[in-house]
Amino acid sequence: MTISCKVLKYFTILLLTAQSATSSGTETEERKLVYKLDMRTEVMPGLWRQTQQAFSEAEELQADYILIHMNTYGGLVQAADSIRTKILNTDIPVIVFIDNNAISAGALIAIAAQEIYMRPGSSIGAATVVDATGSEVPDKFQSFMRSAMRATAESHGRDTLITETDTIIRWYRDPVIAEAMVDPSVYIPNIIDTGKVLTLTAEEAVEAGYCEGIASTISEVLQKAGIENYELIEYELTTMESIIGFLIHPVFQSILIMIIIGGLYFELQTPGIGFPLGMAFLAAILYFAPLYLEGIAQNWEIALFIIGIILLAIEIFAIPGFGVAGIAGLVLMVTGLTLAMIDNIVWEFEGAGLRPFIRSLLLVIFSSFVALVTSISVSRRLLDTTVFSHLVLSSIQDKEQGYIGVDNKNRELVGKQGTASTSLRPSGRVEVEFEQYDAKSLVGFIDKGEKVKVVKFETGQIYVVKDS
Repeated sequence: MTISCKVLKYFTILLLTAQSATSSGTETEERKLVYKLDMRTEVMPGLWRQTQQAFSEAEELQADYILIHMNTYGGLVQAADSIRTKILNTDIPVIVFIDNNAISAGALIAIAAQEIYMRPGSSIGAATVVDATGSEVPDKFQSFMRSAMRATAESHGRDTLITETDTIIRWYRDPVIAEAMVDPSVYIPNIIDTGKVLTLTAEEAVEAGYCEGIASTISEVLQKAGIENYELIEYELTTMESIIGFLIHPVFQSILIMIIIGGLYFELQTPGIGFPLGMAFLAAILYFAPLYLEGIAQNWEIALFIIGIILLAIEIFAIPGFGVAGIAGLVLMVTGLTLAMIDNIVWEFEGAGLRPFIRSLLLVIFSSFVALVTSISVSRRLLDTTVFSHLVLSSIQDKEQGYIGVDNKNRELVGKQGTASTSLRPSGRVEVEFEQYDAKSLVGFIDKGEKVKVVKFETGQIYVVKDS
């Protein structure tokens, strides 16, 4: 029977306590509490967070067993090693049910459990460390994985048999088999030849001591484990975990990038700080925060994006034109958005290591391009409507209707006399008929206080000479 963990967990404790208290005088089998955690996804930092929460809740509920329902092709080594360590250090017996696959990082987690059960047709092994493209990473990572697999197998103990001629050590889980799941050079008679990485089927795992039995359902697993009378409680994803899973989906990440770029574009088209900038800021938070919580985005990658925004703002508001600061800002923004999506376990600027970077870069560039094209198109349509037309000057000011580009009053100053209010070297200010004007000396420099005469007005500029 399965009940909701969040609603009834404390009720379950009270119920089990009451059952134990009312069993006086009669021999009744105590009902066991089994806490179930699903690991049917990639092994990522998010799964490690869920494991911590689940184990903490299982301890709070005083669970008798933790059952991990597994089907994974692997994931990040750090996350898998943290989960493995958690399983080895808990006082609650852990049972793993491999429902199809426990590959790579999943194999490391599975062999840490006290008992393993496998569905018919399932497999465990192939724990060689690879990058996102499936290519093997350098040997220093393989060496760590080999030692982790051996140590995990050895943690289950061994039997020592002393005979008249020899001392025989029999491991409950042979560490050499665990190492063969990583190292293709390991040779085990009748199990694996050199040049191949070991992957065991359910039947082979039973024969090798890496599986306690074959089962098709959770109830069958618990029955084979000798747990007949039990209450099953399942770990439920928190609202935050569900939101994070939604936000890090590539499609939604692309939408967030579009909002960031589109918001910045619209903000540059309107004076002051307003709604578009707020939308861009919110989208940036929604983009980086879940990636940071998942352990994918690093502090320096987020810093690159922020520095890029600052440089772009300096270029737009402080430096005329568009030069080094603006280009550097755009490059840093794109780089920050790109690198934030890439796992930082193995980062090499060569061969297959570039492929995840290129994929992320293309996603960012494509999303930015779509955002710019859409923003330009939408802005034109909005400004053509009666609702938003007041935001821009859309009427045509024809010269025939009396519109000119400068104040016509300044043209009337030609021929009039005045005084230099400042030194003109060659530009400065003059006073003509008790009003101040910007002016430029046509010939030589003019000192402050000297008499001047306006001789020309051209392209909005007053030109003066010394008045003798």
